Amino acid sequence: MDLFADLHIHSCLSPCGDDEMTPGNILGMAVVKGLDMAAIADHNTALNLPAAKTIADAYGILLIPAIEITTREEVHMLGYFPDVDTAVAFGEMLKGHLPKRKNKPSLFGEQRIMNDDDEIIGYEDALLIGATDLPLSECARLVREYSGVPVPAHINRGSNGLLVNLGMMPDDPAFPTVEVWRPLPCPMDALEGRHTLHSSDAHYLGDILERESMLKLPEKSVAAFLHWLNSQQKI
Repeated sequence: MDLFADLHIHSCLSPCGDDEMTPGNILGMAVVKGLDMAAIADHNTALNLPAAKTIADAYGILLIPAIEITTREEVHMLGYFPDVDTAVAFGEMLKGHLPKRKNKPSLFGEQRIMNDDDEIIGYEDALLIGATDLPLSECARLVREYSGVPVPAHINRGSNGLLVNLGMMPDDPAFPTVEVWRPLPCPMDALEGRHTLHSSDAHYLGDILERESMLKLPEKSVAAFLHWLNSQQKI
């Protein structure tokens, strides 16, 4: 079946996310834009996913539990997980690998934890925007240990893109799927044999994708999506 998706969206828990990026607003906008699937992928945490799951279920949107991890090399990697509890557990583990510094809201922005009524129920004190002490290979291994799938984020964009940061696509760890920033060119050899995701990396509501990025899956489920991520593209 054809499913329209935006699989990289930041909520107001990410310090760089706009205050209006509450779980309810994000998923409401996904409905307005006609999306079937959405992934909220905050920096190094999953604490807004429980509220998002309740709201997504009410709207009929398939929520893909996700985290955007910053590796020791400062490469951004998306981790997609089979369920919210697993993503939250991974985020709690990841918190122990973040810099031992507290967030400064006046400098980086607030890190708001929300409930399913879009009310603030707390603030994350850890500096989520920092890099973990885990190298790329270990981050990928840990995502898989938690039954998730690692996907390098926006590989062709900015200093946090894998190709920009490392200068090449590594053979190990293997990545059957990569995320590509559509407005910029990307070397074709980096995409050979791989699935490609095109997402918004939205930090503002208006940036969430329209019905422009489509996946063909046998069913509308997280399991079907994870299986697709793990499969090699036929060449």
